[in-house]
Amino acid sequence: MDRLRGLGISGAFVAVTTVFFAWGFIASNNDPLIVAVRAAFQLNYTEALAVQLISFLAYGLVSLPAASLGNRLGAFSTLVIALGIMLTGCVAVRLSLRFDSFAAILAALFVLAMGITTLQVSANPLAAALGPPRTSHFRLNLAQAFNSLGVVVGVNFGASVMLGEQVMRAGQGQVSGPEQRAAVLQAVGHAFTLIAVVLAVLMAFLWSQRRRIIAASVVAADPGRQASVLDALRSRWAIFGAVAIGLYVGAEVSIGSIMINFLHQDSVLGLPLEKGARYLANLYWGGALAGRVVGSVLLTRVPAARLLGFCAAVAASLCALALADAGAVSGYAALAVGLFNSIMFPTIFTLTLERSGASQSATSGLLCLAIAGGAALPFLVGRIADTANLALAFAVPAAAYLVITCFALRSAREAEQSMA
Repeated sequence: MDRLRGLGISGAFVAVTTVFFAWGFIASNNDPLIVAVRAAFQLNYTEALAVQLISFLAYGLVSLPAASLGNRLGAFSTLVIALGIMLTGCVAVRLSLRFDSFAAILAALFVLAMGITTLQVSANPLAAALGPPRTSHFRLNLAQAFNSLGVVVGVNFGASVMLGEQVMRAGQGQVSGPEQRAAVLQAVGHAFTLIAVVLAVLMAFLWSQRRRIIAASVVAADPGRQASVLDALRSRWAIFGAVAIGLYVGAEVSIGSIMINFLHQDSVLGLPLEKGARYLANLYWGGALAGRVVGSVLLTRVPAARLLGFCAAVAASLCALALADAGAVSGYAALAVGLFNSIMFPTIFTLTLERSGASQSATSGLLCLAIAGGAALPFLVGRIADTANLALAFAVPAAAYLVITCFALRSAREAEQSMA
């Protein structure tokens, strides 16, 4: 128990980790949803990936206002507001299905993404701050491990509920006929109804823990005046970290979004769509979960920047192997990227918080805003998949991981210079 307290594992931290699990569970349903709507509305890859672009748009429009809201209202109130927006978004998705329109679904998903963005802006710096600064990398990686657990559970859930017989019978995912489309959209509706129930339960739990979280939020708050969320723009490290975060999220989302269809190809693994979704959940996202658990331990012993550089370099190499069109080897290489993705987001985040010089809320807002820039990657991946092939599309995340490697090397060099 004393060891856990020394690492900053408090009751408030445990409560906050449930939020990480929930947002991972909900956001991960975009991957099976892309397959379902592509089947229902006969979309190409670029059009179907609009599901992810909507999420990136929310990061671009909502991150700075969410950071400002956190400055004014505090962490707990911001978390509750975020969950309320997410619940509204789930209900909106359910209602949008009545219009039999992909555009209506995207509008509802934007509401959900607004809530997820607000949640992330508040929860990340809070989890990092709830304990000694020297173990902030450990705590945020541990919290993100629960996020990965939510992703694994969420993709399995989405695959079971949304990718049923109607999509499976379509082979390539092209569903024809109003009755088949209605069946697919009905499954999507069931999924988001159940997600809304999960959110309602989580809100009730957080309300029961409100005193503990509010007390911890006061302790973790930035000292001094409440700085403007634009202050981070004056820090070169905050900007560099923002670029790295945007590229990482864009790469991770791009790979996850095309993975099911990539593994479905006869030239790769030839998996049925639902089975491909389970490979995505249990190997790609499950690898991220395992990596974050192991990474949390390693980060108490290995310098964060060095571990980040190693993982980013390996991820780039695996993407290169995936785009080599080497059959099953390429398929498993793509799945293995998840393991090395594991520590990237929380480590980039905490390295940037340490070096920024701006307030944590300002830096967090900029980092989440930068996620919107990652939208370029799914768009490029979709275009390459449509005009060339899915294998070649892995060149985009490969380039992103190389930039992250440079960020890690620069961070490690500065750490060594400060110790000299």
